[in-house]
Amino acid sequence: MKKWTSPVDWIARNRSSAIAQYAAAAIVVWVGLSLSTFSPFLHRHFFSLLLAAVLFTAHFLGLGPAILCSVISAAALHFFAIPEGNIFGLGRGPDVERLIVFLAISMFASSMARQKSMAESRADRGKREMAAIVESSRDAILTVDSQGIITSWNRAAERLYGYSAEEAVGMAAADLVPPERALELERNRRILSAGGNVEPYQTERIRKDGKRWPVLLSISPLLNSHGRIVGSSGIARDISTEKQTEEAIRRSEKLATAGRLAASIAHEINNPLEAVNNLLYLARQDPSHSDEYLTMAEQEIGRVARLAQQTLGLVRESSSPDSIDPAMIMEETLELYSRKLASRQIRVKRRYRNGFTIQGYAGELRQLFANLLVNAADAIGEGGALYVRVVPAHDWSEGREGIRITVADSGTGIPAESLEHIFEAFYTTKKEAGTGLGLWVSSGIVRKHGGSIRVRSRTEGSGRGTVFSIFLPCQYEVVEAA
Repeated sequence: MKKWTSPVDWIARNRSSAIAQYAAAAIVVWVGLSLSTFSPFLHRHFFSLLLAAVLFTAHFLGLGPAILCSVISAAALHFFAIPEGNIFGLGRGPDVERLIVFLAISMFASSMARQKSMAESRADRGKREMAAIVESSRDAILTVDSQGIITSWNRAAERLYGYSAEEAVGMAAADLVPPERALELERNRRILSAGGNVEPYQTERIRKDGKRWPVLLSISPLLNSHGRIVGSSGIARDISTEKQTEEAIRRSEKLATAGRLAASIAHEINNPLEAVNNLLYLARQDPSHSDEYLTMAEQEIGRVARLAQQTLGLVRESSSPDSIDPAMIMEETLELYSRKLASRQIRVKRRYRNGFTIQGYAGELRQLFANLLVNAADAIGEGGALYVRVVPAHDWSEGREGIRITVADSGTGIPAESLEHIFEAFYTTKKEAGTGLGLWVSSGIVRKHGGSIRVRSRTEGSGRGTVFSIFLPCQYEVVEAA
């Protein structure tokens, strides 16, 4: 048995055919006439029934069929609703006016309905295009409602987080945030509640398999038609490859720093080794004083061991921050470079407040201080002065207690046009002699320790030179080096 097809379905399948569209317009009028015979109520509202037929035709079939529907409807009104009339309009004046009013309203309503239909079609097409863009984006895009529940999830989000769209939609967005970053989540909520945007920043999120993954995250509020915030949209970019590259660069720079120390350390180690040889020779020649000579030899070997340990500290990393004394680390680093500074007749003026500790990584601070001291020595040249200060300080901008490290030199200074670039990777003022990574790595170490670094420099006048000022807080939340 053949399945019955409704007029609406038949119209939808044959919209591409012009003949079918105009035929459908006539059928719509016929349906309206038929309905008016079923009920006295509908017959009394014959005018409205035919006007609804015109609007239906305009919405589903277009303006041309709507015009035909208006003409046929006017003729139907003339024959069935106006007594003693004829198709040529030879009737009473009020009846002719009713026909004219019906045609005018029908034409206007048809035009408005068609424009609305076209606007809806454009809006639907725009939504489909936007959905296609979101779905094909390489960045993970998700939306969250006002309760923090995920409402949409694109393919890139599936690849990044490991959850399928069916698994992710309906779960809390907070489940993707590491527990130790709860303050970060609350900060983002405050910004979004105030109607602001969370600018892109580096952070971590938890994948389905439990792994922490580095992402570049930005969040924007979602507004309804009344301008009220109904949720938020987040865009997360996988930066694991960039982080691995940066880490490889940092490690290579750390090894390069250790390599530059090798020449200085070779001289420092050579002296105690020569002393050990001499003391062993004296012990053999004069057995009566051998204990004294061997004790002195042990002291020299201990000096060599300390130098080797300090060198290893530049490349060895601890898994967690320890309590360290920046003044002691600065003095150890100066000792490693003492021969280089002495050979250039550079006067070193120290000002320390020992006994004040912070939480941090000793090896990374040695690398930080070594980079600043080497740059200062290169800038000073012969016979200049180097000022080093490590004192307790207070960061008034954020209300934190910490340590202020200052490294100042009387060198040539840094040109003003270079100051804003010196912390960028691969930017150097030493031409072929520098890699442009030292200060970039140093800036990352400072930020990892929750601190800040500033620089001032002059290239002319009696106050010529450069001053690096570093603030390291006593307590901080371990963050990724940007």
